[in-house]
Amino acid sequence: MNDLRGRVTKDGIRIYDEADFAGMRTAGQVAAGILDAVIPLVRPGATTAEIDAFITAEIQRLGVTSATIGYKGYQHASCISVNHVVCHGIPGAKVLADGDILNIDVTVIVEGWYGDTSRMYVAGALPRKAERLIEVTHEGLMRGIAAVKPGNTFGDIGFAIQSYVEAARMSVVRDFCGHGLGRVFHAPPNVLHYGRAGSGPVLEEGMFFTIEPMVNLGRPETKVLADDWTAVTRDKSLSAQYEHSIGVTAEGCEIFTLSPAGRFFRTWEQ
Repeated sequence: MNDLRGRVTKDGIRIYDEADFAGMRTAGQVAAGILDAVIPLVRPGATTAEIDAFITAEIQRLGVTSATIGYKGYQHASCISVNHVVCHGIPGAKVLADGDILNIDVTVIVEGWYGDTSRMYVAGALPRKAERLIEVTHEGLMRGIAAVKPGNTFGDIGFAIQSYVEAARMSVVRDFCGHGLGRVFHAPPNVLHYGRAGSGPVLEEGMFFTIEPMVNLGRPETKVLADDWTAVTRDKSLSAQYEHSIGVTAEGCEIFTLSPAGRFFRTWEQ
């Protein structure tokens, strides 16, 4: 582990030390555990408000803090994005129907450290075209993570994701990206999920950030609704997203938000 504790690179990216990895690991596991616990609630007839209420109660029970309640006026402990909602879906009276797919995104603060993760769920039976979208999105995330090691660049991450997704005849959303985090919710760098290999800042041991590709069955364009939060696909095509928080290590990276129950992917399977 490098000894330059608290150093900030010329690109504004903070470098963390070994003790900081422990803090992020704890926060990430809390967030991931909450997403494990919510699995049984995702079913036809449930509302997104009910799911968010459960998440809020879990955060309180665990004695940690929601990073999203009060963030820029947001009033919920999760974002729940259903079908053609790309991200930042607001929980409410929406009743889940059989075959609906949804991304649930949770960020918690544990002893000052931010754990940020999201994953896909399905209510009832999963349509094949949605299943393929979810599979490609998850694989895109994991290919991006596989590109993380000191000496590679952030462009290598984006290229790994984009080249795989587009070969599957789907599109990567350009309007939203991953981000640095640690003792703050959002910090440099912006982690693009598309790009040119070898471009962008060089990855260094001790960097913390999220990778969270959003993939559409149709075109990549999005629009934000009048509530100033909810982003949807312009062509109304289905969208999916997976998100991990990671830290760059000497040999590659550590994923802080692995599912404690091994249920990050394919949450709908019993």
